[in-house]
Amino acid sequence: VQLQAFGGGLVQAGGSLRLSCAASVSGFRINSMAWHRQAPGKQRELVAGITSGGSTNYDDSVKDRFTISRDNAKTTVYLQMNSLKPEDTAVYYCNAQVTRGPYYPSYSYWGQGTQVSVSS
Repeated sequence: VQLQAFGGGLVQAGGSLRLSCAASVSGFRINSMAWHRQAPGKQRELVAGITSGGSTNYDDSVKDRFTISRDNAKTTVYLQMNSLKPEDTAVYYCNAQVTRGPYYPSYSYWGQGTQVSVSS
């Protein structure tokens, strides 16, 4: 299982960025995918998640500004980030919970992280 994230960069406050994360999961099924972020000196935190059924959840700090979505094959997850704020500056990581099937345990995999920097 491999996850590769794209789309980070430097943007001014109020701007937008779109992150993508492509998962290579041959032989596995993806239960859910999510974006987390880690700012300098802080713990990694959940930003947004999406289940295999399409249900989504967001941290309160990004509700109404960020949107998580997934392609039809359910192997690529996107994070559309609008109205970015300096406090959104962090390394963003994608995560996938994968399993071989309904009677197998679920495993967590992480992408390499992509830097998002928002200037004031």
